Formats: sequence, structure tokens, C-alpha cells
Amino acid sequence: MSRVPGLPLHPAVTLLPFLYRPFPFLDAMAKRYPDVFTMRFPAMPKPAVIFHHPDAAKEIFALGPDDAHAGQANAVLRPLLGNASLLLLDGKEHLRQRKLLMPPLHGERMSSYGARMIALTEASIAAWPERERFPVHERLQAITLDVILRVVFGIGEGELFDRLRERLVGILDLATSPLFLLPWFQKDRGPLTRWNRLARALQEADEMLYAEIRRRRASGERGDDILSLLLDARDEQGEPMTDGELRDELVTLLAAGHETTATALSWGLRWILASTSLRARLVRELETEGALPNLAPERIARCALLDATTREILRLQPVVMMVGRVLQRPMRIGGYDLEEGTPALVSIYLIHRRPDLYPDPTRFDPDRFLRQRFAPHEWLPFGGGIRRCIGLAFALYEMKMILATILARAELRLPLFGKVHEVRRGVTIAPSRGMPVVMERRAS
Repeated sequence: MSRVPGLPLHPAVTLLPFLYRPFPFLDAMAKRYPDVFTMRFPAMPKPAVIFHHPDAAKEIFALGPDDAHAGQANAVLRPLLGNASLLLLDGKEHLRQRKLLMPPLHGERMSSYGARMIALTEASIAAWPERERFPVHERLQAITLDVILRVVFGIGEGELFDRLRERLVGILDLATSPLFLLPWFQKDRGPLTRWNRLARALQEADEMLYAEIRRRRASGERGDDILSLLLDARDEQGEPMTDGELRDELVTLLAAGHETTATALSWGLRWILASTSLRARLVRELETEGALPNLAPERIARCALLDATTREILRLQPVVMMVGRVLQRPMRIGGYDLEEGTPALVSIYLIHRRPDLYPDPTRFDPDRFLRQRFAPHEWLPFGGGIRRCIGLAFALYEMKMILATILARAELRLPLFGKVHEVRRGVTIAPSRGMPVVMERRAS
């Protein structure tokens, strides 16, 4: 039996480069260990086996719910998301929640969501400064947070919207510390610590969310939002979701759909604005499809180059670096015999950078997605298998609506000086300095 290669180092030695320089660290590991390597993480009792060959990813994604558990691999997120979060569940509980959550995030409802995404983006652009440098990432965060509040939570303008928005902004800002990925820092060590402040903000937000859930249940009030659909959802035994399950899934949708989408859009503008020809082609496609000047969601959704661009953004700059499973029995993966309890991780970043799969992998080239269709274990920014992110369709749709609106309503350029690099924000990898841009003028 061959041994999985890797550096026999204490986790403390590899932890800092993994937390603060993750992409160069992974590039160096892949150069030394093609296809697979091991690494020790403080939160995991056994060394993790990190695969970066698509065939191994296919094997891992094919594992059944009793073979491998993703909830165990995501345990570090429990304090924020809660015990009933889809990301933390395994087995039958995971399958039940997944079936309840899937319908609201797919299908014909997308068009009504799209109109609101466009309107929120237009309102934001109207307040962007002209002819001066500003960090667009925080503006995109504000848009995606408002999408969550209105489209997912179903909360409109008013006191609750303002109070909850303020709390959620504080929570999401506090939760970006990479140190919170380590269990030692997820402890209350005094009233002035960052974790204590995060816990207090979470409690205040929870009180508002639980009050809104109880109010909507009691009144029977429903709207065109995801919370309304989840309140009425029933499992195979006819049972609804509990208040605790609803809270945890709402926070999961917030965590998975706010920072990640805003970060992907920021990277997208980085690459689109660097190519005047691509920007011109995207605008021309919107015109050809009849999506301009009125920005009709159903017409934007048909734009093939725009779709390819969103996919290339997520290939080149995946906002989450890896996904994983904890094996529930001994098994052979990627040609290696692994013990029960082994964390088997798939490096999204490294698979997306393989030159044998994506020629010239560091070049931003949306046309590669027009020339070729990639398998689910080759393009995997949302993970794969039975644990693939249920928000995939929603996230891609939202990215297209927001990018199309920015292309149509704003004339942006990159600043003349100052390059951006990758910085970690919690589990995501964002552009530095908030992705600075300059808006020359608003498009008419």
C-alpha cells in the first residue's frame, strides 16, 4: 500500500501560510506533490488528504451519504450557522433539509427575483461616486445583502429592515477574521474580544429573526420570497421546518450567498475591466438579446457569453478553496487506501488551475466555456455530488443580473496604479483593498 505524500510538519508550521497566503501555499504544494498531498489542520484529529486531480474529485463526489460526511468537515462553521444548517447535517437529516430547500432556489421564480436584483443594483449605482477611486467590493456587499434581506428573508423597508441589516453587517464584518476558522478562537475570552462581540451580535440578530418567523407563522402572511416558501414547505411525513431549522437555514443562505457572491462579482469586475474587448462584447450581447435598455431578466439569462464569463470568474478565482468529506469507513480513493475518519478534501482552486484541464490556466478566458462543456468534477466552485451547493442556480443568476446592470448603467475603469492581490476574508478569498475602481460617468 503506497503512502499519501505530504510534509511531516506540525500544523502550526503550515497554518499561517494556509490562512494568509493560501493560493501561493497551495501552488507550492501542488508543484511538489502532483495530484494529492496530506496536511494537518488543528481542528482535525487525523491528517487531511487533499486531492487535486479531477478523477479523485469524481470518486469523492460519488460517495453516498453513509460513506462520507461533509457536516463533520464543516464543523468549524457550527457556532455561526447553527446545528440545523444544511452545511452541518449528514445522512437522512441532510437529505430531508435539502429536499425542503431546493424548490425555492430554482425554476420560474427566478424571473421575479431578477427584477428585484436589477432594481437594487440600479439604486446602488446611482449613489456611486464619479471620477474618484472607491472600493467596489463593499458596494457589491451591500447589494447582495439587500438581495438576501428582500428576496430570501422577505423583509421590506422599515424599522426591522434597518435594525437587522445593521446587525448582519456587523456580524459579517466580525466573522471575516481567518482566526475564527480555528476552534481555539471560537471561545468567549472576555467582553472586549472579537468573538464576544460576534456572539452578542448573533444573539440580537437571532431575536429579530425568530420574532419575524413567529409573526409570519401566526399571521399567515406570505410573499414572493424564500422564507414564505419555506414556511409552507413540508417533508415526506407532512412535517414543517421548526423555527430553529428555519433560523439556521436563513443564516446559512446569508453566509453562503452574501459574501461569496459579492467577492465573485468583485473579481469579475477585475477581469472584465482589464479587457475592453470583452466588455464591448458583453454589452453587444445584451443589445443583441434585447436585454437593453430595459434590462429584462429573462433576456439577460439567455446571454451565453455572460454565462460563460460568470463561470470563468468562478474558475479562475473560486471564492472557496476546497470542499471535503470525512470518511465513515475505510476506502480507496485516487489509488490510496484511506482509513475511517480520514478527511478527504478536494482542492477546487488547484483543479481549476490544472493546465491539462484548462490550457493557460492563469489567463481569464470566458470563451473556454463556449468552446467546451466541463464535467461537474472539472468545474466545481459549488462542490459536487449530493453536497453540491443548492444555491448554484441562484448564485449564477444573481451574478448575471448584477453584472449586466453594472455594464449597462455604469462606466467603470481600473485605477492607473495599484494592483490587487488575494486576501482571506473568513472562508472566502477576496481582492485586496476592496477592489478599487473609478466610475468615469454613468451610462445613459
